[in-house]
Amino acid sequence: MKKKGIIGIGIIAILAVVAYLTFDRLGGNTPVEIQLINQPPPSLAGKTYRGTPQAEELGKTFEEIESKKGLNPGSYLHTIYEIEPAGKLDTMVVFIGINKSLPINGLEYKIFEEGSYLLATVKSNRWVMPSPQKVQQRLKEFATENKLELSGVFIDKIISDEEVQVIAPVK
Repeated sequence: MKKKGIIGIGIIAILAVVAYLTFDRLGGNTPVEIQLINQPPPSLAGKTYRGTPQAEELGKTFEEIESKKGLNPGSYLHTIYEIEPAGKLDTMVVFIGINKSLPINGLEYKIFEEGSYLLATVKSNRWVMPSPQKVQQRLKEFATENKLELSGVFIDKIISDEEVQVIAPVK
């Protein structure tokens, strides 16, 4: 009986080590890099979606903005969640856009008046990437430590499947 217990503990220990090493290899322990950028946040052209996360219209809005991204080399997809849904049937409000210095016909245009912003860079596999709330909390802590006041807007800039930047304008 003791032998089975020792073997069981050994197997659990090996699985825990393998899980941790996999987590680390995927970038789960990679720190969030934060820097102060002394220029205004980029202007964005896009659309605001209001509805539920499961609605077909949300996917169509993302596809439409993705197609605009393809026509504008050097642009990236940006999202600003004004109201985040708590569940699948809750209403959400999200602005989906691309960085663009001039307006595009038929799209909303957002200009940020702030003269600087914090830029958080997250590089890891999407399976182990920290949650948006954790990144926002880290940005708030950084701002407090450096006596900066954030505007309260957080802009997600999607670089790739394994890199996301979060822009937090500074008042």
